[in-house]
Amino acid sequence: MASDQENSQDANAPDDTSEKEITRGITIMKSIIRDRDKAVTYNVNWNADNQLIGSNAAKLASYIGTLVRMHIPITATRWSNKELGSAKDKIWTEILRSFNIEDTTIRKKYILQLAGKRHRGWRTFLTNKYLKDKEIFFVEYDPEYPVKYAIFIIEEEWVAFVAQRRDENFKKVSATNRERASNPTYAYKKGRLGYARLEEKILDETKSDATSLPPHVLWKEARVGKDGTVRDDVQHIYDECETLSQSISTAEDQENRSVLSRALNVPEYPGRVRGKGHGCTPTSLYKNPRRRNPSNQEVMETLQALQAQVLQLQKDNERYRCMEKCSSQLKETSEKASINCQNKFPEGISSCQLYLSSPTYRLVGKGKVHNTSGDLLHHRPLPDGHLKVSVDVVLDKDALLPIPDIVSETTLLRDAIGSFVAWPLDLIFIDDEVFAQGSQQLSQKIGSRQKNKRDLPVTYLPKKGAFVPRYQISLETLVDSSDMATAGAIRLLDMEEDIFGYSCTETIGKEDLEHIFRHQELGVGVIHTYIRFLYDNFMRGNDQLSNRFRFVSSSLVNKALICREPDSCREYLVKRFMASSTNNLYLWPYNSGCHWLLLAIDPLKEVVYFLNSIDGEWTNYPDMKQLVDTSIKVFRSQRQARVPRTKSSNITWIKVQCPLQRNGIDCGYFVMRFMREIINMNQIEIPITYFDEYKCAHYTRLQLEQIKEELCQYFIEKRLISI
Repeated sequence: MASDQENSQDANAPDDTSEKEITRGITIMKSIIRDRDKAVTYNVNWNADNQLIGSNAAKLASYIGTLVRMHIPITATRWSNKELGSAKDKIWTEILRSFNIEDTTIRKKYILQLAGKRHRGWRTFLTNKYLKDKEIFFVEYDPEYPVKYAIFIIEEEWVAFVAQRRDENFKKVSATNRERASNPTYAYKKGRLGYARLEEKILDETKSDATSLPPHVLWKEARVGKDGTVRDDVQHIYDECETLSQSISTAEDQENRSVLSRALNVPEYPGRVRGKGHGCTPTSLYKNPRRRNPSNQEVMETLQALQAQVLQLQKDNERYRCMEKCSSQLKETSEKASINCQNKFPEGISSCQLYLSSPTYRLVGKGKVHNTSGDLLHHRPLPDGHLKVSVDVVLDKDALLPIPDIVSETTLLRDAIGSFVAWPLDLIFIDDEVFAQGSQQLSQKIGSRQKNKRDLPVTYLPKKGAFVPRYQISLETLVDSSDMATAGAIRLLDMEEDIFGYSCTETIGKEDLEHIFRHQELGVGVIHTYIRFLYDNFMRGNDQLSNRFRFVSSSLVNKALICREPDSCREYLVKRFMASSTNNLYLWPYNSGCHWLLLAIDPLKEVVYFLNSIDGEWTNYPDMKQLVDTSIKVFRSQRQARVPRTKSSNITWIKVQCPLQRNGIDCGYFVMRFMREIINMNQIEIPITYFDEYKCAHYTRLQLEQIKEELCQYFIEKRLISI
């Protein structure tokens, strides 16, 4: 048999001389194994840059090479392959058994990166030894199986490894790398010592108190030969580094290119520091992470953000020009208006008539002027020569506001009904008769309500066709006449267990009501009150709706709590999902800190509907998405659901093309209307293009006012505000 095999080989193949050439035995580090069995462990040291040093550093490095050869197949081409995870864990466990190393992420990362280098070196050694000739060219005959390393390599792995190395693409890459490394400009001359142990040696010999050396100093020392001479070109680079280090700060060195890279005129690579060796990163050297170059996606996102800012500045500029134009027109006609001007306004709230002077002098509406000291308009001081006015009735549907409302982007007077605007003093006229009559009627109404509290506040209807927020005005009247008018006053609203899965009490303060009246950004108290309204008016007593739709508390799961207490947020969501007996849709108003959006979660189907009124992506909220995905997976595990392997990590997120807001205030109102429409449609699945019955590009102000009216009516009917 032996002779047959010899005759079958290529006649031109050279004799096997591997056993003659390799005189040293294979390295398996038996001494470490024996010491481990005796419960003896080795101490290792780390320098200031988190690099391995000390007397046992070389022993650990060799032992890592042995473990790599034992546990990692030579056919593994990518060290980052997830399939190697269990083998890497074994290597780390074996090292911890014999070496005293902290079981931390940073130490494990260092050791496994070093193991990756050892694996590449092992594969390179086998290639050069068995697959190439003395001129470092690939041999044409089939290389013999390396019997010497049989304890590390099985024959099937060897055949697959040889096929990998003979691939033409690999040969091209190998040739390129060989040519690049064949004649280095500044050759490294310290063998296996490495930068870290070289630094340790220099510091010990010089008895220096320093904990580390600059990269360019180590770079120079690593290129000094045994005779101690320094080549002129190496010394020139070192001198240039010394000059640059005097003119470049550490921060600039970190932000751009290090002085060594500048002197060598070579690019900087991410995650490493030239001249410091394995394990030293910008984070460990500078104590701050080096900024990486932004990706194309990040550049595009930044560009889009800048474009949005430019558009906003253009809008603001147009508004400013409009304000200047209106101011100049008012100034030109001030003498004409002064014939009917009342210079003194009574303090407090007075009914008034509203005039404009351009293009013609005319009465355009009626409302109330608020003449109170230190009064603000949308948290901003009023312009000089103006008072805050609430618009009740519009007589000229095409009339423009004297000063456009920048907050709500309102320019027409008819769109400002029920809200506050700034109006020039000389175009406001107090209606004494109307004011007196209104005051008398209001007093009578308040007196009658004190006798019979079941009577709801009544407001006067304007002329036919105009919308008046009756319940908002009524509720505001009640608030002004009750103890809620004082600062710090609150009302408590009980939230039943069926609403959020636990019983609680929601606190409503005066500022919450003011936000509704003034159409300002909403807090969680208002959102939860509207959820209670939906539950009472749609779901209570309706088994189909109450079994189909559930709510998630924004008080227990929000941006702040997800970052601070993620475990408690996940436990609440999982507990909420576990209450499901059939398919449920959980409506979760999520507050990112400055914006409301709505998540509609179907945990059984593992589908999340994402409704965002500013057209953002769920990737902009990574903490929220991770919490939802994790909670659904835990829910899946607890109910012991069987999921196809292809879907085990694939939770479906759907971005719904819902109506979009046109300012920075309406997000809370949009979320409330989303919830109302979803429940009203009585569907678990939300179409990607939203419901046909409610499909639109933007909600109108009237549609949002309807939501506010429902809220205010609910406050009144629940007797939350009483005189």
